Amino acid sequence: MQQTRFQSLILGSGARLQEWAVNPWRRLSLQLIVLLVSFTIGGALGSISGTLSQLDPLSALVCVVIIEVAARVRGPLLRQSNQGLTVALLDMARIGLLYGLLIEGFKVL
Repeated sequence: MQQTRFQSLILGSGARLQEWAVNPWRRLSLQLIVLLVSFTIGGALGSISGTLSQLDPLSALVCVVIIEVAARVRGPLLRQSNQGLTVALLDMARIGLLYGLLIEGFKVL
């Protein structure tokens, strides 16, 4: 198939983001944005499943699966030399999701 302009833009977006994040302040701000967004998602998942109280085991399983898949994807990404930003963003997303869920769990107690 012929590669369209849209496909080339999507494929090149990761490289452009890594070029943009060479500046340490931009990199830190991007990591902080990912951390806060995933923290918000974790808090929302915890409060929604706590409110419904029927989907608690299922939502806990989904969250554990997401965190475990992210941990398993991290290994091969570390072996690649040019994926430093991807690994950092993945770690921030895992940390934010986990902390969001933990805070919601402590609110319930």
